[in-house]
Amino acid sequence: MGEHPDSSIKSGAWLFNSNTRYYKSFRHFVGKQEQFQRIALQNNVINKVLSQDFGFTRIFNDRWSLNVDIPYVDNSRSQVADNTRFATHSFGLGDIRITGYYWLFDPAKVHSGNIQVGLGAKFATGAYNLQDYFLQSNGTKLLGPLDQSIQLGDGGTGVSFEMNSYYNLSHTFGFYGNFFYLANPRDVNGTPTSATPANATKIAITSDVESVPDQMLIRLGASLAVKRFDFSLGVRDDALPVRDLFGSSDGFRRPGYILSAEPGVTYRFKNIAIYAFVPIAIIRDRTQSVPDIRQTELTGVYTHGDAAFADYVVNIGLTVKF
Repeated sequence: MGEHPDSSIKSGAWLFNSNTRYYKSFRHFVGKQEQFQRIALQNNVINKVLSQDFGFTRIFNDRWSLNVDIPYVDNSRSQVADNTRFATHSFGLGDIRITGYYWLFDPAKVHSGNIQVGLGAKFATGAYNLQDYFLQSNGTKLLGPLDQSIQLGDGGTGVSFEMNSYYNLSHTFGFYGNFFYLANPRDVNGTPTSATPANATKIAITSDVESVPDQMLIRLGASLAVKRFDFSLGVRDDALPVRDLFGSSDGFRRPGYILSAEPGVTYRFKNIAIYAFVPIAIIRDRTQSVPDIRQTELTGVYTHGDAAFADYVVNIGLTVKF
């Protein structure tokens, strides 16, 4: 999430936001337990994700605004087959989102704080069925679908809801909060999870096809203004729910959450703001998915898949007001 327009920006303005995000996920977790042996054996999966978001916001008046977010993504996934490491890649346009925002309180009357609500639509503009070549144990390469974690989109048309709030105790110190939820009603997107035919168990528990999951983000923190700088420190919870808010929750997904400490700094001059936020992971939890639960019930053997997490995420960007 980049800079959101505050309630003091005048009517008729345009905001352009450019946000670059990078992370490297390589630590495997089952639940909250890290699988240290994966790095020791050098068979861990390493994802590198670089995304560039371009946001355009039109301020209609002191309460209403409209934002268009256009992401481009460059992904790579390194994994091991028969003690040999190889990589698969994806690059291109991600899922575009359009959101309308409204300040609940009149900025002309309420100056110390405000709450902004947003309702948006997320479109399936990013490819969700890209393929690449996978190294096989016999040394050959097999064309197959990319892992869900590096597909450019999820294949679903979703609805997003946001709340962005602030409360200032003084001209230099205050608190902020953000809530974001993306509801994806589509169940599965039809992309198989493997290039080879799925066995009967995978088909029965629906882990043979990719899910279209919901997403959630919560941020809370405090900020301090020092001349042209705004320093902030908060907590952040990035989550992919086990079950969706609407519709079924079939298909393969890696649900879980990351609770992070999030330091940030913003430098403002004239009509430009340059910022950097670096969430640092505190708790990482790969929760049990619906197919995990179904396989446990079907076989009587407890099943709990893993996922790779990053230590931190780098978000840097700028916002320009026209």
